[in-house]
Amino acid sequence: MLRYTLMRLGIFVGCLVVVWGLVYSGLAPRGLGDSNGLWIVLLALLLSAPISFVVLRTERDRASERIVRRVDRAKANLDAHRNQEDAADDTARAEARPS
Repeated sequence: MLRYTLMRLGIFVGCLVVVWGLVYSGLAPRGLGDSNGLWIVLLALLLSAPISFVVLRTERDRASERIVRRVDRAKANLDAHRNQEDAADDTARAEARPS
């Protein structure tokens, strides 16, 4: 997951540099008043999102598979602990019953 996040951040930073260069060279429009920095960041986000979606497809799939495995393992551990607790409770109740 960290690898995917770093790759996504790298694509964003690359787009940010490209947009900054385009804005300051006059090829892309400047923001209104003092909003130029925000304009550049928004344009970079707008460009980096579809690029990340296409370029990082395999890495995103790998990350989601790892997440699914982790969730399945956590569910299995919860079920095992729940069953262990139920067995201990049943044993305690059986011992507490008068004979």
